[in-house]
Amino acid sequence: MTSRRIWFEHAALPDGVHADVLVSIDGASISAVDRGVPPGGDVEQVLGLTVPGLANAHSHAFHRALRGRTHAGSGDFWAWRDRMYEVAARLTPENYFELARAAFAEMVLAGYTCVGEFHYVHHRPDGSAYDDPNAMGAALIAAAREAGIRMTLLDACYLRGGPDTPLTPGQLRFSDGDAQAWADRVDLLVDEDDVRVGAAIHSARAVDAASIATIAHHAGRRAMPLHAHVSEQPAENDQIDAEHGCSPIALLAAAGALSPRFTAVHATHLVAGDIDELSAANCTCCFCPTTERDLADGIGPSSELRAAGVRLTIGSDQHAVIDPFEEMRAIEMNERLRSLRRGTHSAADLLAAGSVNGYRSLGWDNGGAIAVGQLADLVTVSLDGVRVAGYSGDALLDALVFAASAADVSEVIVGGTTVVRGGAHSTIDVASELRRSITAVWGGER
Repeated sequence: MTSRRIWFEHAALPDGVHADVLVSIDGASISAVDRGVPPGGDVEQVLGLTVPGLANAHSHAFHRALRGRTHAGSGDFWAWRDRMYEVAARLTPENYFELARAAFAEMVLAGYTCVGEFHYVHHRPDGSAYDDPNAMGAALIAAAREAGIRMTLLDACYLRGGPDTPLTPGQLRFSDGDAQAWADRVDLLVDEDDVRVGAAIHSARAVDAASIATIAHHAGRRAMPLHAHVSEQPAENDQIDAEHGCSPIALLAAAGALSPRFTAVHATHLVAGDIDELSAANCTCCFCPTTERDLADGIGPSSELRAAGVRLTIGSDQHAVIDPFEEMRAIEMNERLRSLRRGTHSAADLLAAGSVNGYRSLGWDNGGAIAVGQLADLVTVSLDGVRVAGYSGDALLDALVFAASAADVSEVIVGGTTVVRGGAHSTIDVASELRRSITAVWGGER
C-alpha cells in the first residue's frame, strides 16, 4: 500500500479554509489531517487552495462530440436531440472508448475526480447485442480508468419512444426489450475499487410505469444509486400527465423509485407537490446549468429545493462546457436571475453540491471531504492566476467558487495518485486525443 504525506498551502476542510495543512494518505484514503504544520521536512508540497474532489454527477460522454456543432442557430431541445442521435448511431465499442477516454481526461483536467456516466447506448445500431452484452459499458469503464477518474456507471433502461410510441430506428440500440432483460444484463456488472454500478431510468417518457417499478426494485435489492431524467422539458410533464394524470415525480414515487439513493436529474419544471415528494424521500437533485441554458430548458427551483432539505449536486451533461466551478456558481447565479435576490446559496453550499453531495449521489459515501477515512480525491486551484489572485482566509473559498475556472486547476489527486500536475494530465495529451477521437467519430466531417 502506497503512503504519501502532502503539505497543502491552503485546504478547504469541513469547518472552513485552513493554512498549512498536512494530509497523510495510505492507499486510496486519507489517514490523517493535521493543521498548522509548517512546510518542510520529507513531505511533498502543493501550493494553492485544495478542495475535496469534485463529482460530475451527470455525464453523457459521447455528447462531447457535439461541442461546436449544435450551439448556434435556432431550434429547441428536440432539434438538438436529432443531432445527438446522429452521434449515437456512429458509436462502436472501439471509438466510444477513445472518445470517452478523452472526455473523461478533460474532466480530470477541470477538477472532476468522480463521474456518473448516464449510459444508455448499449447495443449495436440495429438493437442486437454485442458478443459481450456490456461491451459499451466496459468501454466506458476502461476509458475512465485510463483517464484516471473514479466512475459510477449509471446503466439506463430505455424501452419506448414515449407514451404509446414505439422506439425509432435511432433508439433501438438503447433498449434491452424489457426491464427484466435490462436487469439481467446489469447483473453481469460488478463494483470494483474505482467503479460503482448504478441504475438509471432514462425518463418517465422512455420507461412505462410497471417497468419503473421493476427497475426500482432491482436497484433497491442491490443498494444501487438510482438516477432519472425528470421534468427537463414541459412537454415531458404534459405527456406523463396525459398518460397517468400526474407528474413524472409522482409517477416515480408511486412506483417506489424515490429513496435516499435516488437523484432527479434536471428537475427544471417541477410541479406542485413534487418538491414535497423529493424531500420526504430524502432525495437529491442534479442540476446541469451549462446544459440547461444551452438547450433553453429553463431554470430549476433551487431555492425551494434547498428550503425543503433536498440535496443539490451538479453535472456537465452534454459537455458544452466542462468546468465544475461554472456549474457550481451557476446554481446561485441562475437563482438570482429567477428570484431577483442574491445569496440563496453560499460558496460552502455550492462546494458541497460539487463535492460531498455528488459523491453520495453516485454511491461513494466515503468521498467528497478532506477528512480521515475519506477517499484521497483532492483538487488544487492555483492562486497565481488573475481570477483568484489577492485573496486569503475564508475569502479564498468565495473567490474559488464564484470566480475560478477549470483553467486554474493545477493539481488533481484521485485515490491517492496524482493524475494532474502543473495543469497537465500525467499520461494523456488531452487536446490531441479529443481532436483525434472526435474526428474519428464524425468520419472526418467538419
